[in-house]
Amino acid sequence: MSLIGRDRELYALGVLLDRLRAGVGERVVVTGPPGAGKSALLAAAAGLAAERGIRVEHIGGRAPSVPPARPHAPGDPVLLLSDAGTAEGPGPEDPGPGHPGSEAPDAGEPPGPRALLVAAREHTGDGTEVRLGGLSGAEFAALVPGLPPDAVHALWLASGGLPGPALSLSERLRGLDGDADPVAHLALVAPSRAQFLELDLGLLRLLEAAAERPLTPAVRARVLARLARELLADTTAAARRRDLADTALAMARASGDAGTVAEVLDSRLHALWDPAATTERLTTAEEIVALSRRAGDAAAECRGLFWRFVALAEEGDLAAAEVALGVYARAAEQAGHTEAPVVALARQAVLATIRGRFDEAEELADQVLVAGRKAGVSDTERLAGSVRHQLAVVRGRTEPAVAPWQTMARRLPGHFFEATAARAMLESGRDFEAGLELERLLPAVLTGTGPRWIGALADLAAVASRTGGPAAATDLYDTLLPYRGRLVVWGGANTVTGPVDDYLGRLAARLDRTEAALGHLDAAAELSRRLGALPWLARTLAARAEVLHRRGRTDDRERATEDVAQARSIAERLGMSGLLATLPPAVPPVAPAGQWRWVLDGADWRLEADEETARVPDGRGPRYLRTLLAAPGREIPALDLVAGGAGLAVPPADPLLDDAARAAYRRRLTTLEERLDAADRAGDVDAAAAVQAERGALLAELRRATGVAGRPRTHGNEAERARVGATRALWGTVRRIEAAAPLAGAHLRASLRTGRLMRYQPAPGGPGRWQV
Repeated sequence: MSLIGRDRELYALGVLLDRLRAGVGERVVVTGPPGAGKSALLAAAAGLAAERGIRVEHIGGRAPSVPPARPHAPGDPVLLLSDAGTAEGPGPEDPGPGHPGSEAPDAGEPPGPRALLVAAREHTGDGTEVRLGGLSGAEFAALVPGLPPDAVHALWLASGGLPGPALSLSERLRGLDGDADPVAHLALVAPSRAQFLELDLGLLRLLEAAAERPLTPAVRARVLARLARELLADTTAAARRRDLADTALAMARASGDAGTVAEVLDSRLHALWDPAATTERLTTAEEIVALSRRAGDAAAECRGLFWRFVALAEEGDLAAAEVALGVYARAAEQAGHTEAPVVALARQAVLATIRGRFDEAEELADQVLVAGRKAGVSDTERLAGSVRHQLAVVRGRTEPAVAPWQTMARRLPGHFFEATAARAMLESGRDFEAGLELERLLPAVLTGTGPRWIGALADLAAVASRTGGPAAATDLYDTLLPYRGRLVVWGGANTVTGPVDDYLGRLAARLDRTEAALGHLDAAAELSRRLGALPWLARTLAARAEVLHRRGRTDDRERATEDVAQARSIAERLGMSGLLATLPPAVPPVAPAGQWRWVLDGADWRLEADEETARVPDGRGPRYLRTLLAAPGREIPALDLVAGGAGLAVPPADPLLDDAARAAYRRRLTTLEERLDAADRAGDVDAAAAVQAERGALLAELRRATGVAGRPRTHGNEAERARVGATRALWGTVRRIEAAAPLAGAHLRASLRTGRLMRYQPAPGGPGRWQV
């Protein structure tokens, strides 16, 4: 049976069938991306089985055509085929006797040997895998005969050598106008095979090749604009993206073609994605819609409608954003777009999460998975996953989310996924680890931009409001302040994590700017009420109650009590276990005139705080706490706290990469650039992908080793190790106290400041003095 470019796989199937005929059954899973030819390979296997006299049975999915064969006896070998996994996930488990779709043997007759051949997206670990990738250049030419060599190479780049996408795109070329450039046409119509913020190297090479060809100004503008858009995933290409986008827009406007201008404007919004340009984004969206309608371009009109939704969400006008989303979904349905309904479902799930309709959000996330897989949307798992992650965060189930975000950070360096992982650490009680990530990430995030930037700032602000020093909190406060009154919107509103003012209020409270904190938290609470965002409102009220308690004015206790009661009511009704765990049983009383004691009593430290008592085993944490309580308001370096004294000399820290290592990295990058060019010239997509992966890893390491203004970062020195150890020990002691004496524990948590400089700054609700 002829199957282009699959000789190795056909040989493996032949071995499987020969072993089956000899009485040995196996399970083989054929995997690969959509369009790799998994169904065609199963059909070929059916033909090979028929040639060998092996009975073929189909147990799920699409049934391949099976050639007729001689009658079979009950004990004969059977090949079971399942193509179900290609549409909805992995195929079924190996069926036992009597499985639906297989013929039961006659009574008393033992079943014959059976082999199972499954087509699936990914290997589940059970059985032998046969992985289908793209065809080589020579094999690919046989797949699309009759096309000129440059068109064949362009098809190979656009499809990654996958037969399904290649055959679909080739049909568009065969009907192309004779004057049209086939390479440029493919560069403009080929869908990206990469997920959001990932590079499709084949498409980039195709766009680069198209940009070098003689094109009309309108076509060149579209090619340059799409190249700028596809480079969004490359965080080192910001200057080039802007140059390409600006050039494309000037050429498009000069062409006078409304459809071209609309397409270029859409690509420009993607390529530049400036978080500060919300007003410009909304204005541009309106222009895209108007130009698209004039040009009769329904696809471009839908993209403009979606940008309108995103900009309105950023401005905090969720009611208008929801209307815009509905218009977008209806326009896309009328235009016959298969991806847009999936995107709309995902955003509806985000809106349901914001309002505390968690069951509805989970149901919508399930619908996103089903609809996205059916439509072949590459971002399906990530769209559903982002909704489920946010649901987990709001409900307080964050520990399982740390590892996936760390994996994303390694896979997509430069897009600040580490910040989300740091916040997940914080929410799951791993404060000291979150604080370390804050210090590692802050310099890069402060100077960053892009679709995830403001969300990364908010995540680090959440960390800095609970741990770290005042410098980090100040930097984050100053950077977020221009966005007050807005919502924290990630990318195309696939995640929204609350009012910016909520984060500003927490940072201001950390910096002891009480009046500013209350102003921001009041604004955040008012916005959340207006939007019906009950989960956000509960979190903001809890934060405001803590600030009111610290201030301790005459009416603050009553206001704080009301805030805590309302926050608890919302959290209990919505099942927000994480927030409930942080709420005090009651607002601690105004500071008594009495004395609290923290003294060593045998092998334990004993706390006496009014009617509360607690015992904590002796160790570093209780001793550090004693030192801080003995000097209220005084900043004590963590190094002194650990050493039990002052004046230790700290040697200068060594850089993460010395000059020789940095030079070696740069030499290797030069070599990789040359290899990348060679792979491109040879049309070797796999080699180019491998080189690009190594290049990305080297660039990520150089960024990690480089601080502000290009200065080398240094290894953690003695002071840093002291900060980590002291912070961990101190908060561990506070948690033990909170378990036995919640009011005293709440006072200590509100009063202790950790970082390289530690201090006990008494908040209202504590004693007149301590005996230590």
